[in-house]
Formats: sequence, C-alpha cells, structure tokens
Amino acid sequence: MVTALEVPADKLIERLAQYLKNRVPEVKPPTWAFMVKTGAHKERVPQDPDWWYYRAASILRKLYKSSEPIGIETFRTIYGGRKNYGVAPEHFVKGSGSIIRKILQQLEKANLVIKIPGKGRIISPAGRALLDRLAFDILKEMARENPELAKYLPPSQRAKIVR
Repeated sequence: MVTALEVPADKLIERLAQYLKNRVPEVKPPTWAFMVKTGAHKERVPQDPDWWYYRAASILRKLYKSSEPIGIETFRTIYGGRKNYGVAPEHFVKGSGSIIRKILQQLEKANLVIKIPGKGRIISPAGRALLDRLAFDILKEMARENPELAKYLPPSQRAKIVR
C-alpha cells in the first residue's frame, strides 16, 4: 500500500489543500486571516488567498510523519524563521501560535486530528486514511506519466496503467 511519505510532498500538500477547501467545511479561514502575517519574521501577509488550506495540509502531513504527539510550540518553531532587524544581526523567531492553534482546532472538529492533553496532537485514523488515499491517487497519476512507477502499485491497478 502506498503511504503519504512515498509521494512528493508538494503534490500531496497541494492536493490535500484542495480537498480541505472543497470537501471539509470545518476547515475555513477566519475573517482576520487575510489581514495577518504568518509570523513576526514576515514582512507582509501571504499573497496566496488559499494559504490557510495549504498551512492546514502542511500541518496534517507533519503530524502524519511524526510518531509522537506534536504541540503548538513545536509547530511555532517549525514555521518560524529569521527576522531582519535592519543593521543589527538577524535572529530566529517563532511563527504565529494563533494560526496554528485555530487550524488544529478546525482539524479536530473535522476528526482528522486527535488531541492528547498535556502532550500535543496526533493524526487520527481517518486523517491517516485520507492522506494515504490521496497519495495513492497521486502515485496513479504519476505512473501514467512514468510507467516505471507502476511497480509500486497493487497488481490490479498496475494492469490498468500498463494498458
């Protein structure tokens, strides 16, 4: 079976963001999301109007990769960056915790994430199944373009691709 770690991350995150936008009504940007930066290290707000869904998809993939619960502070560190202080040296600053917290709460409502009190969050079986299903679809599309990848598909699917 194909897992979410066996396909390119950019394709999976893009497909997952579109899925969240079109099929998961619990995940939607708040009214203030179009006026805020994603962290103190950024100079401007995101240019992509769908950035909320891409961040949610990225968080889901990171939870999929992790074998232990991840908390908001860890996500803040992951999404942080270097802040430009002008002539003074740059330093690392964490990303916005409010954005991450709201996205995780929305993913919990959608039953894609499970909260473990005092430790953080993990991906739910439904979330894991969603990512695996999307990864399988991506691999099928990639196998149509590059038949050498068909060997990673189950025999029943492989026969459809080779024809």
